[in-house]
Amino acid sequence: MIQSIVHIALVVKDYDEAIEFYTKKLKFTLIEDIYQPEQDKRWVVIAPPGSVGTTILLARASKAEQNPFIGNQSGGRVFLFLNTDDFWRDYNEMISVGIEFVREPKEQSYGMVAVFKDLYGNLWDLLELKENHPILNRIK
Repeated sequence: MIQSIVHIALVVKDYDEAIEFYTKKLKFTLIEDIYQPEQDKRWVVIAPPGSVGTTILLARASKAEQNPFIGNQSGGRVFLFLNTDDFWRDYNEMISVGIEFVREPKEQSYGMVAVFKDLYGNLWDLLELKENHPILNRIK
């Protein structure tokens, strides 16, 4: 059996401001942006540069009960983990475009890590995992 997680939904307030943030500040690739008139919503898919794995579906909150989850999808915990091949390149670039880091870079047993906020306040780890990390061995 072969299965995979294709998309992770990220609840956003506005499609266009989310696309702007992720493509301009984080350099993500916009893979799809398709209007679905029958549901009056858009199917917006993004991915980090060079990524071939799971993508992020930007899902605009469509009901009042979804609004409180914008920026707080994981109850204040780190929600998403962005691995890079060059931590300091990406960290410095993110600082230069105004990304807010809430935990400074730190060397851990698994690699370098710092925590940043996206435009809505969701917490992300910026990671550079060590070469021998089991996750990296799975994707090679």
